Amino acid sequence: MCYTDTYPFGISEGCSLDDSFLITCNTTFSPPRPFLGPGNTPAPCYDASGMLVEETTSSLVSEKFPISTCNRFTAVGCDSFAAIMGTRGQNFTTGCLSLCDQMESVTNGSCAGIGCCQTMIPIEMRNFGAAVSGLNNHSTFYNFSIADLIDMQNKQDMPMVLDWTVGNITCQEAQKDLTTYACEAANSECLDSNNGPGYCCRCKTGFQGNAYLVDGCQEGFEGDGMVNGTGCRRIINQGVSMSLLLIIIAGCWIYWGVQKRKLIKLKEKFFQQNGGLMLQQKLSNGSIETAKIYTTEELKKATNNYHKSRVIGQGGYGTVYKGILPDNKVVAIKKSKVCDQSQMEQFINEVLMLSQINHRNVVKLLGCCLETEVPLLVYEFITNGTLADHLHDKLSASSLAWEMRLKVTAETAGALAYLHSTTSMLIIHRDVKTSNILLDNSYTTKVSDFGASRLVPLDQTQLTILVQGTLGYLDPEYFHSSQLTKKSDVYSFGVVLAELLTGKQALAFDRPEKE
Repeated sequence: MCYTDTYPFGISEGCSLDDSFLITCNTTFSPPRPFLGPGNTPAPCYDASGMLVEETTSSLVSEKFPISTCNRFTAVGCDSFAAIMGTRGQNFTTGCLSLCDQMESVTNGSCAGIGCCQTMIPIEMRNFGAAVSGLNNHSTFYNFSIADLIDMQNKQDMPMVLDWTVGNITCQEAQKDLTTYACEAANSECLDSNNGPGYCCRCKTGFQGNAYLVDGCQEGFEGDGMVNGTGCRRIINQGVSMSLLLIIIAGCWIYWGVQKRKLIKLKEKFFQQNGGLMLQQKLSNGSIETAKIYTTEELKKATNNYHKSRVIGQGGYGTVYKGILPDNKVVAIKKSKVCDQSQMEQFINEVLMLSQINHRNVVKLLGCCLETEVPLLVYEFITNGTLADHLHDKLSASSLAWEMRLKVTAETAGALAYLHSTTSMLIIHRDVKTSNILLDNSYTTKVSDFGASRLVPLDQTQLTILVQGTLGYLDPEYFHSSQLTKKSDVYSFGVVLAELLTGKQALAFDRPEKE
């Protein structure tokens, strides 16, 4: 049988806080299973000729319980494109792509980036649909049997964590009406939800139990603390207390000193590991200082210790923060996720090369910080958002006139031509898209990258086994050749040009089929 002893949930009428916390006991299973709502699992089906006969999408609607952000949307396979469509005030689509040549290269037991990809779940998402597909046609097939159908019934589960709260108001508002306030226990406290409206209850420190019940929060330790009814009293000599206090202070001071020395040595290790000595030598040999080397303290202070309010962009390469330097100069600081230590010499050469670029339509690289495990890059800050914001944001799309779009087109083309031919090394951007084209207050175009581009000798192309760029902007030939050339950037620029002409996004799963 189904059972639950955790109020506010219940399995029968009147035993839960309200109907939204009522759990249904499905007795068609053995043993019976508790359910909150229906859902289904996606399963595309093909016939022997390779024609798609039927395709279903996974879906879940949970108006009361938002999907927890601790979930991860994961796609597994060497030819897998998975998309998740949801609603959070307005419709959105996100997903990931996984490509690889051989299944043997996949790391078993972990999603390590080969044969597997993941994306995060947005906050306050209460319903979603998911779809899976492949980029290539597959000819392998077999005769479907009844045994396969029985086997599939055991593979339709999709584990998921849901958040739950009481009501749709804050703690402050709920406490105004004690007749409906859910935190019944005397030693309970209220917490506002960080995943949508509502609140939840918990026992205060030192107490444990169920904060939604009248006597739900009890002292966390057994015993009443009484001796012969007189109570327990602890008598400590004042001199002993002072000695203990001095020992604690001395221990904290020694610990702080040891940790500080460890931190200094760790920063020195990262600085050498990331090519800091090489960069210092190259800068000292040059006639002018092209790139500045920042310290971790400078960038921590500039970003308020990388506070989430300073985040201005996130993607597959890392996170971009807005920073304010001591001279009040506003900069963009790129914090990458990974770094290839075997390519440090090339990285230092790239920093020197990119910092010397002085083109009015290319974002300026100001310097870097090498005292962290993954180097940080510091760029000039562009104030007026991205081209994608101006094209697809309903509030600002109408302000971009045709003359302005023509200006953006010409300046972007000029910037790419400069990167491809004017510099001493061919610079392939690899991720040309509207969200990487910035506009300043005078609507001057600034092509940005934040770490995706790579330097390539002028007589070579670049071969890679990892998918780079953004779906919808990628050159289709790249999926077959795995070679990046400046033509790849030109193709992506053509997609940007189409967006400028039509005002439509490069990739949207909610368009009519004829589009």
